Amino acid sequence: MERTNQQYDRVVEICRDLFVKKMNDYGTAWRILRPKSLTDQIYIKAQRIRSIEEKGINKVGEDARSEFIGIVNYALMGLIQLELGPSEAELPEAETMQRYHHWFEQAKTLMQVKNHDYGEAWRNMRVSSYTDLILMKLKRTKQIEDNRGQTLVSEGIDANYLDIINYAVFALIKIEFENN
Repeated sequence: MERTNQQYDRVVEICRDLFVKKMNDYGTAWRILRPKSLTDQIYIKAQRIRSIEEKGINKVGEDARSEFIGIVNYALMGLIQLELGPSEAELPEAETMQRYHHWFEQAKTLMQVKNHDYGEAWRNMRVSSYTDLILMKLKRTKQIEDNRGQTLVSEGIDANYLDIINYAVFALIKIEFENN
C-alpha cells in the first residue's frame, strides 16, 4: 500500500503541475461551466482515449496519458463546481488550490479505503478497463444530472467524479510506473 500511496502522490504532482500552468495561462475561466458541461468534457477525453485504444492511431498528438491527466483535472473542477456553482467571477488562486487539494485528498482517502478491501486488484487490470469504467461512470453521472441530481439508492454525482479521478489515477500509475 505504501508504494501505491507514493505513486498516487506522484500522479497528484503531475496533474497539479499542469493544472497550475493552465491556471496561469487562463485563470479560472472554467468557473463559468456548469457541472454538466464538465461531465461532457470528461466524456470527450475518455471517448478519445477509447478511440485511440481501439484504432491504435493518434492523429491529434496528445496521447492517452495527457487525456487521463485532463480527466483528473476536469473531475476536480467538477467537484469544485458542484460545491460552489458556476460563476463568471475568477476564483482566487489560493482558494482554487485549497479546494483542488481538498478534493484530491478526498479521492485518495476513498482509494485507500477501497484498496484495503479490494487488495489492490486494480494493479491486475488493463488500462483499457479503466477507460471503460470511466465511460460507465460518465453514463451514470449523465443520468443523475438528467434526473436533476436525484437518486433512489445510488451515490451522487460527487461520488462518481471521485471514482473517475481514481480510475484515471490508476491508469496514470500504470502508464508512469508499470509500462516503463
